[in-house]
Amino acid sequence: MADKLFIFDTTLRDGEQVPGCQLNTVEKIQVAKQLEALGVDVIEAGFPISSPGDFNSVIEISKAVTWPTICALSRAVEKDIDTAVEALRFAKHKRIHTGIGTSDFHIKYKFNSNRDEIIERAVAAVKYAKKFVEDVEFYAEDAGRTDNEYLARVVDAVVRAGATVVNIPDTTGFRLPIEYGSKIKYLMEHVDGLGVGKAILSTHCHNDLGMATANSLEGVLNGARQVEVTINGIGERAGNTSLEEVVMALKTHPYLNIDTNINTTKIYPISRMVSSLMNMPVQPNKAIVGRNAFAHSSGIHQDGVLKNAQTYEIMDPKDVGIDDNSIVLTARSGRAALKHRLLVNGIDIDDEKLDKIYEDFLRLADKKKDVTDDDILMLAGADRSANHFVKLDYLQVTSGVGVRNVASIGLKIANEKFEATATGNGPVDAAIKSLKKIINREMIMKEFTIQAISKGSDDVGKVHMQVEYDGHIYYGFGANTDIVAASVEAYIDCINKFVNK
Repeated sequence: MADKLFIFDTTLRDGEQVPGCQLNTVEKIQVAKQLEALGVDVIEAGFPISSPGDFNSVIEISKAVTWPTICALSRAVEKDIDTAVEALRFAKHKRIHTGIGTSDFHIKYKFNSNRDEIIERAVAAVKYAKKFVEDVEFYAEDAGRTDNEYLARVVDAVVRAGATVVNIPDTTGFRLPIEYGSKIKYLMEHVDGLGVGKAILSTHCHNDLGMATANSLEGVLNGARQVEVTINGIGERAGNTSLEEVVMALKTHPYLNIDTNINTTKIYPISRMVSSLMNMPVQPNKAIVGRNAFAHSSGIHQDGVLKNAQTYEIMDPKDVGIDDNSIVLTARSGRAALKHRLLVNGIDIDDEKLDKIYEDFLRLADKKKDVTDDDILMLAGADRSANHFVKLDYLQVTSGVGVRNVASIGLKIANEKFEATATGNGPVDAAIKSLKKIINREMIMKEFTIQAISKGSDDVGKVHMQVEYDGHIYYGFGANTDIVAASVEAYIDCINKFVNK
Protein backbone atom coordinates (compact mmCIF):
# COMPACT_ATOMS: atom_id res chain seq x y z
CA MET A 1 0.00 0.00 0.00
CA ALA A 2 1.37 3.42 -1.02
CA ASP A 3 2.08 6.10 1.58
CA LYS A 4 -0.38 9.01 1.66
CA LEU A 5 1.06 12.51 1.18
CA PHE A 6 -1.19 15.34 2.35
CA ILE A 7 -1.33 18.39 0.09
CA PHE A 8 -1.60 21.65 2.03
CA ASP A 9 -2.37 24.52 -0.34
CA THR A 10 -1.47 28.04 0.78
CA THR A 11 -2.28 29.91 -2.44
CA LEU A 12 -4.89 31.97 -0.59
CA ARG A 13 -2.52 32.88 2.26
CA ASP A 14 1.19 32.77 1.42
CA GLY A 15 0.54 32.95 -2.33
CA GLU A 16 -1.67 35.99 -1.98
CA GLN A 17 1.12 37.93 -0.26
CA VAL A 18 2.58 38.69 -3.70
CA PRO A 19 2.37 42.48 -4.20
CA GLY A 20 -0.53 43.40 -6.47
CA CYS A 21 -2.11 39.93 -6.43
CA GLN A 22 -4.70 40.34 -3.68
CA LEU A 23 -8.10 38.75 -4.23
CA ASN A 24 -11.47 39.77 -2.89
CA THR A 25 -13.64 37.33 -0.94
CA VAL A 26 -15.71 36.28 -3.97
CA GLU A 27 -12.56 35.48 -5.94
CA LYS A 28 -11.08 33.55 -3.02
CA ILE A 29 -14.21 31.41 -2.83
CA GLN A 30 -13.86 30.66 -6.57
CA VAL A 31 -10.29 29.48 -6.01
CA ALA A 32 -11.21 27.51 -2.89
CA LYS A 33 -13.92 25.60 -4.73
CA GLN A 34 -11.46 24.73 -7.50
CA LEU A 35 -8.92 23.61 -4.89
CA GLU A 36 -11.58 21.33 -3.43
CA ALA A 37 -12.30 19.89 -6.90
CA LEU A 38 -8.56 19.48 -7.42
CA GLY A 39 -8.39 17.32 -4.30
CA VAL A 40 -6.17 19.25 -1.88
CA ASP A 41 -6.38 18.01 1.70
CA VAL A 42 -5.90 21.34 3.48
CA ILE A 43 -6.71 24.89 2.34
CA GLU A 44 -4.92 27.63 4.25
CA ALA A 45 -7.61 30.27 3.87
CA GLY A 46 -5.88 33.24 5.45
CA PHE A 47 -4.39 35.03 8.45
CA PRO A 48 -7.57 36.19 10.21
CA ILE A 49 -6.09 38.75 12.59
CA SER A 50 -4.16 40.50 9.81
CA SER A 51 -7.20 42.30 8.37
CA PRO A 52 -11.03 42.30 8.38
CA GLY A 53 -10.88 41.11 4.77
CA ASP A 54 -8.81 38.06 5.66
CA PHE A 55 -11.06 37.32 8.65
CA ASN A 56 -14.18 37.45 6.46
CA SER A 57 -12.56 35.35 3.72
CA VAL A 58 -11.79 32.53 6.17
CA ILE A 59 -15.42 32.58 7.33
CA GLU A 60 -16.85 32.50 3.79
CA ILE A 61 -14.41 29.87 2.50
CA SER A 62 -15.35 27.71 5.52
CA LYS A 63 -18.96 27.90 4.41
CA ALA A 64 -18.22 27.30 0.71
CA VAL A 65 -16.21 24.05 0.82
CA THR A 66 -17.04 20.72 2.40
CA TRP A 67 -14.37 18.07 2.75
CA PRO A 68 -10.93 19.81 2.84
CA THR A 69 -9.61 20.97 6.19
CA ILE A 70 -9.74 24.77 6.46
CA CYS A 71 -6.65 26.20 8.11
CA ALA A 72 -6.17 29.66 9.66
CA LEU A 73 -2.73 31.10 10.40
CA SER A 74 -1.80 32.75 13.69
CA ARG A 75 1.27 33.84 15.58
CA ALA A 76 2.02 32.28 18.96
CA VAL A 77 -0.23 34.90 20.57
CA GLU A 78 -3.53 34.18 22.33
CA LYS A 79 -5.37 37.05 20.60
CA ASP A 80 -4.30 35.68 17.19
CA ILE A 81 -5.54 32.23 18.14
CA ASP A 82 -8.85 33.58 19.47
CA THR A 83 -9.42 35.39 16.18
CA ALA A 84 -8.56 32.26 14.18
CA VAL A 85 -11.03 30.22 16.25
CA GLU A 86 -13.79 32.75 15.56
CA ALA A 87 -13.03 32.82 11.82
CA LEU A 88 -13.14 29.01 11.63
CA ARG A 89 -16.51 28.64 13.37
CA PHE A 90 -18.28 27.42 10.20
CA ALA A 91 -15.54 25.05 9.01
CA LYS A 92 -16.50 21.38 8.83
CA HIS A 93 -12.87 20.39 9.42
CA LYS A 94 -10.73 23.07 11.08
CA ARG A 95 -7.05 23.56 11.84
CA ILE A 96 -5.14 26.32 13.59
CA HIS A 97 -1.62 26.91 12.25
CA THR A 98 0.39 28.69 14.94
CA GLY A 99 4.09 29.14 15.44
CA ILE A 100 7.15 31.23 16.13
CA GLY A 101 10.66 31.78 14.76
CA THR A 102 13.27 29.30 15.99
CA SER A 103 16.52 30.33 14.29
CA ASP A 104 19.06 32.37 16.24
CA PHE A 105 18.46 35.20 13.75
CA HIS A 106 14.79 35.34 14.78
CA ILE A 107 15.33 34.65 18.48
CA LYS A 108 17.96 37.37 18.90
CA TYR A 109 16.94 40.08 16.42
CA LYS A 110 13.19 39.59 15.98
CA PHE A 111 12.15 38.57 19.50
CA ASN A 112 15.11 39.74 21.63
CA SER A 113 14.65 36.48 23.48
CA ASN A 114 16.43 33.20 24.24
CA ARG A 115 15.97 29.57 23.23
CA ASP A 116 14.26 28.36 26.38
CA GLU A 117 11.73 31.20 26.32
CA ILE A 118 10.88 30.48 22.67
CA ILE A 119 10.12 26.84 23.53
CA GLU A 120 7.88 28.02 26.38
CA ARG A 121 5.97 30.34 24.04
CA ALA A 122 5.66 27.60 21.41
CA VAL A 123 4.27 25.08 23.90
CA ALA A 124 1.88 27.65 25.40
CA ALA A 125 0.50 28.52 21.94
CA VAL A 126 -0.09 24.87 20.98
CA LYS A 127 -1.77 24.10 24.32
CA TYR A 128 -3.98 27.18 24.01
CA ALA A 129 -5.01 26.34 20.42
CA LYS A 130 -5.67 22.75 21.47
CA LYS A 131 -8.43 24.00 23.81
CA PHE A 132 -10.48 24.96 20.74
CA VAL A 133 -9.55 22.54 17.96
CA GLU A 134 -8.17 19.02 17.82
CA ASP A 135 -6.02 19.66 14.74
CA VAL A 136 -3.16 22.04 15.55
CA GLU A 137 -0.20 22.64 13.27
CA PHE A 138 2.94 24.33 14.59
CA TYR A 139 5.40 26.17 12.34
CA ALA A 140 9.03 26.66 13.38
CA GLU A 141 9.70 29.75 11.29
CA ASP A 142 13.17 29.82 9.69
CA ALA A 143 13.68 26.15 10.60
CA GLY A 144 15.95 25.99 7.56
CA ARG A 145 18.54 28.06 9.46
CA THR A 146 17.83 26.53 12.89
CA ASP A 147 20.42 24.03 14.11
CA ASN A 148 19.05 20.50 14.14
CA GLU A 149 19.61 19.73 17.82
CA TYR A 150 17.64 22.78 19.03
CA LEU A 151 14.98 22.27 16.34
CA ALA A 152 14.47 18.71 17.59
CA ARG A 153 13.91 20.09 21.11
CA VAL A 154 11.27 22.47 19.76
CA VAL A 155 9.53 19.78 17.71
CA ASP A 156 9.54 17.32 20.62
CA ALA A 157 8.06 19.95 22.95
CA VAL A 158 5.20 21.00 20.66
CA VAL A 159 4.33 17.40 19.79
CA ARG A 160 4.12 16.60 23.50
CA ALA A 161 1.88 19.69 23.86
CA GLY A 162 -0.53 18.28 21.28
CA ALA A 163 0.57 19.43 17.82
CA THR A 164 -0.71 17.06 15.13
CA VAL A 165 1.49 18.51 12.37
CA VAL A 166 4.84 20.27 12.65
CA ASN A 167 5.86 22.52 9.79
CA ILE A 168 9.60 22.79 9.04
CA PRO A 169 9.82 25.89 6.83
CA ASP A 170 12.85 26.79 4.75
CA THR A 171 11.58 30.35 5.14
CA THR A 172 14.42 32.03 3.25
CA GLY A 173 14.88 29.33 0.58
CA PHE A 174 18.48 28.91 1.76
CA ARG A 175 18.96 25.18 2.20
CA LEU A 176 20.28 22.80 -0.45
CA PRO A 177 18.17 19.66 -1.06
CA ILE A 178 20.64 17.34 0.67
CA GLU A 179 20.70 19.66 3.70
CA TYR A 180 16.93 20.01 3.94
CA GLY A 181 16.40 16.27 3.49
CA SER A 182 18.98 15.58 6.21
CA LYS A 183 17.15 17.96 8.56
CA ILE A 184 13.88 16.07 8.12
CA LYS A 185 15.69 12.76 8.58
CA TYR A 186 17.35 14.02 11.78
CA LEU A 187 13.98 15.02 13.23
CA MET A 188 12.38 11.69 12.30
CA GLU A 189 15.20 9.87 14.07
CA HIS A 190 15.40 12.07 17.19
CA VAL A 191 11.76 12.91 18.03
CA ASP A 192 9.75 9.97 19.37
CA GLY A 193 6.34 11.50 18.67
CA LEU A 194 6.73 11.52 14.88
CA GLY A 195 5.71 8.79 12.46
CA VAL A 196 2.83 6.56 11.44
CA GLY A 197 -0.18 7.15 13.69
CA LYS A 198 1.63 10.05 15.39
CA ALA A 199 2.33 13.67 14.49
CA ILE A 200 3.60 14.27 10.96
CA LEU A 201 6.22 16.63 9.58
CA SER A 202 5.35 19.14 6.87
CA THR A 203 7.59 20.86 4.34
CA HIS A 204 7.20 24.56 3.52
CA CYS A 205 9.93 25.60 1.11
CA HIS A 206 10.60 28.90 -0.61
CA ASN A 207 12.23 29.28 -3.99
CA ASP A 208 14.89 31.95 -3.42
CA LEU A 209 17.57 29.69 -4.91
CA GLY A 210 15.21 27.82 -7.24
CA MET A 211 15.17 24.71 -5.05
CA ALA A 212 11.72 24.74 -3.44
CA THR A 213 10.41 21.68 -5.29
CA ALA A 214 13.66 19.74 -4.90
CA ASN A 215 13.80 20.53 -1.18
CA SER A 216 10.17 19.53 -0.67
CA LEU A 217 10.69 16.20 -2.43
CA GLU A 218 13.82 15.51 -0.39
CA GLY A 219 11.76 16.23 2.71
CA VAL A 220 9.11 13.74 1.60
CA LEU A 221 11.67 11.08 0.77
CA ASN A 222 13.09 11.48 4.29
CA GLY A 223 9.77 11.15 6.11
CA ALA A 224 7.68 14.31 5.77
CA ARG A 225 4.07 13.46 4.92
CA GLN A 226 2.64 16.88 4.18
CA VAL A 227 3.84 19.43 1.62
CA GLU A 228 2.83 23.08 1.67
CA VAL A 229 2.45 24.40 -1.85
CA THR A 230 0.84 27.03 -4.05
CA ILE A 231 -0.67 26.99 -7.53
CA ASN A 232 1.93 28.11 -10.11
CA GLY A 233 4.47 28.37 -7.26
CA ILE A 234 3.33 31.90 -6.42
CA GLY A 235 4.38 33.48 -3.13
CA GLU A 236 6.56 36.09 -1.53
CA ARG A 237 9.87 36.99 -3.16
CA ALA A 238 10.74 34.13 -5.57
CA GLY A 239 7.66 32.12 -4.58
CA ASN A 240 6.72 28.88 -2.84
CA THR A 241 6.88 25.22 -3.78
CA SER A 242 4.71 24.61 -6.84
CA LEU A 243 1.81 22.19 -6.28
CA GLU A 244 1.84 20.97 -9.86
CA GLU A 245 5.58 20.20 -9.81
CA VAL A 246 5.48 18.12 -6.62
CA VAL A 247 2.36 16.20 -7.62
CA MET A 248 3.52 15.41 -11.15
CA ALA A 249 7.04 14.49 -9.96
CA LEU A 250 5.48 11.85 -7.71
CA LYS A 251 3.05 10.70 -10.41
CA THR A 252 5.79 10.26 -13.01
CA HIS A 253 7.88 8.29 -10.50
CA PRO A 254 5.38 5.69 -9.21
CA TYR A 255 8.16 3.52 -7.78
CA LEU A 256 8.44 6.07 -4.95
CA ASN A 257 5.12 4.58 -3.76
CA ILE A 258 3.72 7.90 -2.50
CA ASP A 259 0.17 8.93 -3.47
CA THR A 260 -1.84 12.13 -3.26
CA ASN A 261 -5.56 12.86 -3.60
CA ILE A 262 -4.94 15.27 -6.47
CA ASN A 263 -7.02 14.91 -9.65
CA THR A 264 -4.22 15.97 -11.96
CA THR A 265 -6.55 16.71 -14.89
CA LYS A 266 -7.71 19.76 -12.89
CA ILE A 267 -4.21 21.24 -12.66
CA TYR A 268 -4.14 23.30 -15.85
CA PRO A 269 -7.61 24.88 -15.39
CA ILE A 270 -6.84 26.07 -11.87
CA SER A 271 -3.43 27.31 -12.99
CA ARG A 272 -5.09 29.51 -15.61
CA MET A 273 -7.78 30.62 -13.16
CA VAL A 274 -5.26 31.74 -10.51
CA SER A 275 -3.13 33.45 -13.13
CA SER A 276 -6.15 35.36 -14.42
CA LEU A 277 -7.65 36.34 -11.05
CA MET A 278 -4.29 37.48 -9.68
CA ASN A 279 -3.21 39.20 -12.92
CA MET A 280 0.04 37.22 -12.64
CA PRO A 281 1.16 35.65 -15.93
CA VAL A 282 2.66 32.17 -15.90
CA GLN A 283 6.12 32.25 -17.44
CA PRO A 284 6.10 30.38 -20.78
CA ASN A 285 8.80 27.90 -19.69
CA LYS A 286 7.15 27.14 -16.32
CA ALA A 287 7.19 23.39 -15.64
CA ILE A 288 3.87 21.56 -16.17
CA VAL A 289 1.63 24.59 -16.84
CA GLY A 290 3.74 27.01 -18.91
CA ARG A 291 2.72 27.82 -22.47
CA ASN A 292 5.82 26.02 -23.79
CA ALA A 293 5.73 23.05 -21.38
CA PHE A 294 4.54 20.72 -24.16
CA ALA A 295 5.77 22.73 -27.15
CA HIS A 296 8.47 21.40 -29.47
CA SER A 297 10.23 23.73 -31.90
CA SER A 298 13.43 21.95 -32.95
CA GLY A 299 13.17 19.68 -35.97
CA ILE A 300 14.77 16.77 -34.15
CA HIS A 301 12.29 17.02 -31.26
CA GLN A 302 9.32 17.43 -33.58
CA ASP A 303 10.33 14.37 -35.58
CA GLY A 304 10.69 12.31 -32.42
CA VAL A 305 7.37 13.43 -30.89
CA LEU A 306 5.50 12.74 -34.11
CA LYS A 307 6.86 9.20 -34.12
CA ASN A 308 6.25 8.64 -30.41
CA ALA A 309 5.36 11.37 -27.91
CA GLN A 310 7.40 9.68 -25.19
CA THR A 311 10.63 10.43 -27.03
CA TYR A 312 10.50 13.98 -25.61
CA GLU A 313 7.47 14.06 -23.29
CA ILE A 314 7.53 12.43 -19.85
CA MET A 315 3.80 12.97 -19.29
CA ASP A 316 0.65 13.16 -21.37
CA PRO A 317 -0.65 16.77 -21.60
CA LYS A 318 -4.14 15.39 -20.94
CA ASP A 319 -2.94 14.15 -17.53
CA VAL A 320 -2.68 17.77 -16.37
CA GLY A 321 -5.83 18.94 -18.16
CA ILE A 322 -4.32 20.29 -21.36
CA ASP A 323 -6.50 19.31 -24.33
CA ASP A 324 -4.24 19.28 -27.38
CA ASN A 325 -7.34 19.07 -29.58
CA SER A 326 -9.00 22.16 -28.10
CA ILE A 327 -11.73 24.14 -29.89
CA VAL A 328 -10.27 27.08 -31.81
CA LEU A 329 -12.15 30.32 -31.13
CA THR A 330 -12.82 32.74 -33.99
CA ALA A 331 -15.35 35.48 -34.77
CA ARG A 332 -17.73 32.72 -35.92
CA SER A 333 -17.70 30.89 -32.59
CA GLY A 334 -20.87 30.95 -30.53
CA ARG A 335 -21.57 31.48 -26.85
CA ALA A 336 -21.43 27.72 -26.16
CA ALA A 337 -17.87 27.46 -27.46
CA LEU A 338 -16.81 30.50 -25.46
CA LYS A 339 -18.41 29.17 -22.27
CA HIS A 340 -16.73 25.79 -22.85
CA ARG A 341 -13.29 27.40 -23.10
CA LEU A 342 -13.94 29.48 -19.98
CA LEU A 343 -14.95 26.34 -18.07
CA VAL A 344 -11.83 24.52 -19.29
CA ASN A 345 -9.84 27.42 -17.85
CA GLY A 346 -11.62 27.26 -14.50
CA ILE A 347 -14.05 30.18 -15.04
CA ASP A 348 -17.74 29.41 -14.42
CA ILE A 349 -20.03 32.38 -15.14
CA ASP A 350 -23.75 32.99 -15.41
CA ASP A 351 -25.51 33.79 -18.70
CA GLU A 352 -25.71 37.52 -18.01
CA LYS A 353 -21.94 37.83 -17.59
CA LEU A 354 -21.40 35.49 -20.53
CA ASP A 355 -23.41 37.84 -22.77
CA LYS A 356 -21.21 40.78 -21.79
CA ILE A 357 -17.97 38.84 -22.28
CA TYR A 358 -19.26 37.45 -25.60
CA GLU A 359 -19.77 40.99 -26.95
CA ASP A 360 -16.17 41.85 -26.03
CA PHE A 361 -15.03 38.52 -27.46
CA LEU A 362 -16.61 39.27 -30.86
CA ARG A 363 -14.95 42.68 -31.01
CA LEU A 364 -11.59 41.08 -30.18
CA ALA A 365 -12.12 38.20 -32.63
CA ASP A 366 -12.73 40.71 -35.43
CA LYS A 367 -9.25 42.11 -34.78
CA LYS A 368 -7.43 38.79 -34.41
CA LYS A 369 -7.02 35.63 -36.48
CA ASP A 370 -7.34 33.34 -33.46
CA VAL A 371 -8.45 34.05 -29.92
CA THR A 372 -6.31 32.27 -27.33
CA ASP A 373 -7.10 31.02 -23.84
CA ASP A 374 -5.10 33.92 -22.45
CA ASP A 375 -7.26 36.32 -24.45
CA ILE A 376 -10.53 34.98 -23.07
CA LEU A 377 -9.13 34.93 -19.54
CA MET A 378 -8.23 38.58 -20.07
CA LEU A 379 -11.80 39.27 -21.19
CA ALA A 380 -13.20 37.49 -18.13
CA GLY A 381 -10.84 39.49 -15.94
CA ALA A 382 -11.81 42.77 -17.61
CA ASP A 383 -15.43 42.03 -16.72
CA ARG A 384 -14.49 42.39 -13.05
CA SER A 385 -13.81 46.10 -13.66
CA ALA A 386 -17.45 46.77 -14.59
CA ASN A 387 -18.18 48.23 -11.17
CA HIS A 388 -15.13 50.50 -11.00
CA PHE A 389 -15.67 54.05 -9.76
CA VAL A 390 -13.50 55.47 -12.57
CA LYS A 391 -13.99 54.04 -16.08
CA LEU A 392 -12.49 54.76 -19.49
CA ASP A 393 -15.15 56.13 -21.83
CA TYR A 394 -13.00 56.80 -24.90
CA LEU A 395 -9.38 57.40 -25.91
CA GLN A 396 -8.14 59.02 -29.10
CA VAL A 397 -4.41 59.37 -29.78
CA THR A 398 -2.52 61.07 -32.62
CA SER A 399 1.13 60.10 -32.91
CA GLY A 400 3.85 59.63 -35.47
CA VAL A 401 7.22 60.88 -36.74
CA GLY A 402 7.45 64.65 -37.10
CA VAL A 403 4.05 65.33 -35.46
CA ARG A 404 2.99 66.17 -31.93
CA ASN A 405 1.73 63.29 -29.84
CA VAL A 406 -1.73 64.32 -28.69
CA ALA A 407 -4.24 62.31 -26.62
CA SER A 408 -7.88 63.08 -25.91
CA ILE A 409 -9.53 61.08 -23.17
CA GLY A 410 -13.01 60.68 -21.78
CA LEU A 411 -13.66 59.25 -18.32
CA LYS A 412 -16.79 58.29 -16.45
CA ILE A 413 -16.48 59.02 -12.74
CA ALA A 414 -19.51 57.91 -10.77
CA ASN A 415 -21.40 58.00 -14.10
CA GLU A 416 -20.46 61.66 -14.72
CA LYS A 417 -18.43 62.33 -17.90
CA PHE A 418 -15.13 64.25 -17.95
CA GLU A 419 -12.84 65.05 -20.92
CA ALA A 420 -9.27 66.31 -21.32
CA THR A 421 -6.53 66.64 -23.95
CA ALA A 422 -2.75 66.71 -23.52
CA THR A 423 0.48 66.41 -25.48
CA GLY A 424 3.34 64.23 -24.43
CA ASN A 425 6.64 62.57 -25.22
CA GLY A 426 5.04 59.67 -27.08
CA PRO A 427 1.46 58.35 -27.23
CA VAL A 428 1.47 56.65 -23.80
CA ASP A 429 2.87 59.75 -22.09
CA ALA A 430 0.26 61.95 -23.80
CA ALA A 431 -2.56 59.59 -22.78
CA ILE A 432 -1.41 59.42 -19.13
CA LYS A 433 -1.03 63.22 -18.97
CA SER A 434 -4.56 63.72 -20.29
CA LEU A 435 -5.80 61.25 -17.67
CA LYS A 436 -3.97 63.10 -14.88
CA LYS A 437 -5.57 66.37 -15.95
CA ILE A 438 -8.91 64.91 -14.88
CA ILE A 439 -7.64 62.98 -11.84
CA ASN A 440 -5.82 65.94 -10.34
CA ARG A 441 -3.78 64.19 -7.65
CA GLU A 442 -0.07 63.79 -6.96
CA MET A 443 0.55 60.40 -8.56
CA ILE A 444 3.96 59.03 -9.54
CA MET A 445 4.42 56.08 -11.90
CA LYS A 446 6.99 53.75 -10.30
CA GLU A 447 6.95 50.80 -12.69
CA PHE A 448 5.62 50.18 -16.19
CA THR A 449 5.88 46.72 -17.76
CA ILE A 450 4.49 45.59 -21.11
CA GLN A 451 4.06 41.90 -21.88
CA ALA A 452 2.68 40.27 -25.01
CA ILE A 453 0.32 37.41 -24.12
CA SER A 454 1.59 35.37 -27.05
CA LYS A 455 3.12 35.79 -30.47
CA GLY A 456 1.72 37.98 -33.24
CA SER A 457 1.41 41.69 -33.98
CA ASP A 458 -2.39 41.53 -33.60
CA ASP A 459 -2.28 39.99 -30.15
CA VAL A 460 -3.38 41.38 -26.82
CA GLY A 461 -0.71 43.09 -24.75
CA LYS A 462 -0.73 43.23 -20.97
CA VAL A 463 0.48 46.22 -18.99
CA HIS A 464 1.43 45.95 -15.31
CA MET A 465 1.90 49.25 -13.51
CA GLN A 466 2.84 50.59 -10.09
CA VAL A 467 1.66 54.06 -9.09
CA GLU A 468 2.60 55.85 -5.87
CA TYR A 469 -0.04 57.99 -4.19
CA ASP A 470 0.03 59.46 -0.70
CA GLY A 471 3.05 57.35 0.25
CA HIS A 472 1.50 54.04 -0.82
CA ILE A 473 2.15 51.86 -3.88
CA TYR A 474 -0.85 50.67 -5.90
CA TYR A 475 -0.71 47.95 -8.55
CA GLY A 476 -2.71 48.11 -11.77
CA PHE A 477 -3.32 45.89 -14.76
CA GLY A 478 -4.64 46.50 -18.27
CA ALA A 479 -4.96 44.39 -21.39
CA ASN A 480 -5.86 45.45 -24.91
CA THR A 481 -4.80 44.97 -28.52
CA ASP A 482 -3.89 48.68 -28.34
CA ILE A 483 -0.96 49.04 -25.94
CA VAL A 484 -1.74 52.73 -25.30
CA ALA A 485 -5.27 51.80 -24.22
CA ALA A 486 -3.89 48.97 -22.07
CA SER A 487 -1.55 51.47 -20.38
CA VAL A 488 -4.41 53.83 -19.59
CA GLU A 489 -6.53 50.94 -18.28
CA ALA A 490 -3.69 49.88 -15.97
CA TYR A 491 -3.33 53.43 -14.64
CA ILE A 492 -7.09 53.65 -14.06
CA ASP A 493 -6.94 50.29 -12.26
CA CYS A 494 -4.42 51.82 -9.83
CA ILE A 495 -6.61 54.89 -9.35
CA ASN A 496 -9.66 52.78 -8.55
CA LYS A 497 -7.71 51.04 -5.79
CA PHE A 498 -6.98 54.23 -3.90
CA VAL A 499 -10.22 56.14 -4.56
CA ASN A 500 -12.16 53.18 -3.13
CA LYS A 501 -10.11 53.02 0.10
